[in-house]
Parts: sequence; C-alpha cells; structure tokens
Amino acid sequence: MTALTHAYTFPGQGSQAVGMGKTLADASSTAKAVFQEVDDALGQHLSRLMWDGPEAELTLTENAQPALMAVGVAAARMVSIDCGVDLAKTAKFVAGHSLGEYTALAAAGAISLTDTARLLRRRGQAMQRAVPVGVGAMAALLGVEMDFVREVLAEAAQGEVVDPANDNAPGQIVISGAAAAVDRAVAIAKGRGKKAMMLTVSAPFHCALMKPAADEMAQALAEARISAPAVPLVANVTATSVQSADDIRKLLVAQVTGLVRWRESVEFMVAQGVSTLVELGAGKVLSGMAKRIARDTATINIATPDEVEAFAKSL
Repeated sequence: MTALTHAYTFPGQGSQAVGMGKTLADASSTAKAVFQEVDDALGQHLSRLMWDGPEAELTLTENAQPALMAVGVAAARMVSIDCGVDLAKTAKFVAGHSLGEYTALAAAGAISLTDTARLLRRRGQAMQRAVPVGVGAMAALLGVEMDFVREVLAEAAQGEVVDPANDNAPGQIVISGAAAAVDRAVAIAKGRGKKAMMLTVSAPFHCALMKPAADEMAQALAEARISAPAVPLVANVTATSVQSADDIRKLLVAQVTGLVRWRESVEFMVAQGVSTLVELGAGKVLSGMAKRIARDTATINIATPDEVEAFAKSL
C-alpha cells in the first residue's frame, strides 16, 4: 500500500456495544490515557459504562456519542503513537458518519480530545432535548433512490417535517421527522413495493426538527477551539473535502439538521484516488456500506490491538 491511497473513517451512533474499547485499553497505555481523559472531561466513569454496561445506559445519545468517539480516537492514537504511523503521511482524507465527524476531527488534531468529548456530550443532550421522546421517528427505506424518496416524503409530509437524513449506500436511505409523517412515508413506500422499517432511536436526527439543537451547537462551536486538521475532512453535508477551521465550524452546525451524504462522500474519496477505507472504532457498519458503494475499494477494520498491529505492518 502506498501513501495517500487510503482514508480513515469513523462510525456513527448505532455501532456502540458493551465492551467496546476494552481490549485497546488493556493492551496500550496510549489507549488507556484516551479513555481516562474522556472520563475526566465529562466528570463521569464513561469507560466503566462502556465496558460493563448496562447497554440501555450506554445507548443513551449523550453517552453513546462521546463513547464511540473515545474508541475511535484510541484506535487512531495506537496506530500513530504506538506504531509510529503518521496520519498526515498515510491518509488522504478523514471522514466520519454523523458524530463520527467529530471523531475524525479529533484524530486529525483539529479539536482537542477533551473539547471533543464535551462537545459530543452537549450535542447528544441538545438533540435529545430538541424533540420529546415519541414525537419524532426515523425509518430506513431500502431498494430506493433519492428521487423516489423525495417524492414519497412530499406526499407523506401533510404539513409536518419529514426529511432524508442519511444517504448511506445505494438503495439505503434513512428518513427522519415527525412520527406520523414518517409512518405515512413508510406506508407509501411499502405500497409502492419497497422495503421500509422503523428504526429504534431516541430522537429524529438530521432533520429540520433538530433546529433547536443546531442553534445550541452553533453557540458551543463558536466558543470551541478548532484548528485546521492535519488531513482534509470530507464533510457529511457537502461530500467534499474541507480544511478551513471556519468552514468546519459552520459545517458541524449544518450537520445537525442536514443530510449525511455518506454514499457521495465515499464516492468522492474514491474519485480522488482512495483505494482503501480504514474504519477505526466500534463495529463494521461503514465497511459494510463501503462494499455496496465502491466494490473495488478495499476495507480494513481497526477495533482490536491485533488489528492495530496488522494495519501498521501493512503500510
């Protein structure tokens, strides 16, 4: 593998699982320090919750977001610090799905680990506050394209909010909005022969109902120290690369209500010469999507010490 033919990617909410990151902390003082710093930043034994559960508490948005970030950064720092792999000399881009965008920025040195943990805690709380539980919903529409989805949503809205939230991969688009409108969209899609399923979520993420959360994050991000990342970020809402701190700040605000253009983001990275997508952190969700978006692109997962070592040796 030659330099600058791969990108580091970081997963979003839904990839969390009790026990994630434990093997990293046990094997590496570098990783252990990441989890300790996040615990200290939040004034909470988040690492204990990550490793011992209960799952229901870990799954809460305000916990899942900083927890997933911690695992992703721990893996990235093991690669860079323990194995001596320079991110700027090996990665063409970094990218993350939704909250994973914050992980990518922390891994690339644009935001400190402490600030990232606090921003994600605030983001999770703001998103949960924006819409009372049960008022909003999300659903996955399968075997569909965006034009079809927009037609369905226009018919289903009936004056309520329902937006495309995640363009994840060919034939997989997630919608978000008022519960009744999402229910109608699911019924319409099924009536037209498509598969659709409601998702178990605590809030309708990435839709116009998240405007109060976006306003709160605009204030939080205005106060945060953000610098240019060592590697360009491929932003969720534009599916193109960005390195300006001011632009990143604006895009992180827009991301709260905006469409996560993940399919286009992967297509952009591949078009720019990326041949290997490296998923750092919990789960293999992004790798699964990548195989559907760009079948000729290699994928690597890094979630365990053995995977860290194997990746470093492969370079």
